[in-house]
Amino acid sequence: MSESLSTDILIVGGGVAGLWLNARMRRLGYSTVLVDKGVLGGGQSIKSQGIIHGGTKYALSGALTGASEAIADMPRRWREALEGNGELDLSGVRLLSDAHYLWSPGTLTGNLTSFFASKAVRSRVGQVKGNELPPALQDPRFKGKVYRLSELVLDVPSLIERLAELGGPGLLKAERVEPLQENGELTGLMVDARPINAQRIVLTAGAGNAELLNGLNLGQPAMQKRPLHMVIVKAPTLKPLYAHCLGGGSKPRITVTSHPSADGEWVWYLGGDLAEASGVARDEAAQITAAKKELAELVPWIDLTTAKWATLRIDRAEPAQSALARPDNAFLAEQGRLLVGWPTKLALSPDFADRVEAALTRDGIEPQSHQPLPELPRPAITGPFWEGLV
Repeated sequence: MSESLSTDILIVGGGVAGLWLNARMRRLGYSTVLVDKGVLGGGQSIKSQGIIHGGTKYALSGALTGASEAIADMPRRWREALEGNGELDLSGVRLLSDAHYLWSPGTLTGNLTSFFASKAVRSRVGQVKGNELPPALQDPRFKGKVYRLSELVLDVPSLIERLAELGGPGLLKAERVEPLQENGELTGLMVDARPINAQRIVLTAGAGNAELLNGLNLGQPAMQKRPLHMVIVKAPTLKPLYAHCLGGGSKPRITVTSHPSADGEWVWYLGGDLAEASGVARDEAAQITAAKKELAELVPWIDLTTAKWATLRIDRAEPAQSALARPDNAFLAEQGRLLVGWPTKLALSPDFADRVEAALTRDGIEPQSHQPLPELPRPAITGPFWEGLV
């Protein structure tokens, strides 16, 4: 058996939420160990579009919702961190776009008219024209309207790299994670036969939480998976675009983010309604055909004859909700020393850390003195998922 370790907070899951929590706990003076079975950020995190939502897209029905208000303060908190004066120092993380946009290709009708007429919404959006338009829409043939949101889009690989830098010496690559109990109480975890005791154990492994809870003989909290079928297109003719294209309903018709590839070309990553229910039901060829049709209608001036296409299926792991509804907030459940959570969206990682910190404060959990950690096998850091796909 390997030498036993002790720490204040033992975190399982090295996505953005786990890495953010780890860095936040360290900044508060807690000792931490973060365990990951794969590569840091290699699950849902790297497949995120990198949008730090402010909730506007959840208000397309014409009224502010629980979801829109829960996430409203996230852009400010992330901006402060990116400037180096927030709860974490994320200076050096690449900012792909200082704004995300709402893009209406035609006449606004119905709920969308109500949306733009709402006083609460008007304070969050502003129309842009001419050379203020996103580069991909600066074409004489573009006849729609574009509205700038006070949101931002991050390069997720550089975010994961920076959070790993803030992780300290306690990032631990693992093959096997099992419960560590004393007198029937969970006191830590056995990680590859190494006992690690902790004041609190936090599971934030996304889809991996279900397997971990199984290993702990716990069936709760229950998890759901909401599937997406994203589309990736790469072409020398593509220019940056970060926008929700509005349709006639309460969801964006298509959501586009742009990501730099190693050869200097741009990759468009397509989500929104295209990637949801109907998109999930399509096979790869049919989904690519649907995406080609959408882009031909929306941006016909972009030549995609030499474009390369691929799709990516993602299962968003979340706490179980009625009818697979999307949770409004980050989620945290507690069972003794064990805390189990899902941030539900990348942008809500600070909210998830808030909930853990509040639980520690409520229970009087304070930093303790521990032996310095030995040199531990460190997980690798994921690279951009799109490299090699297109």
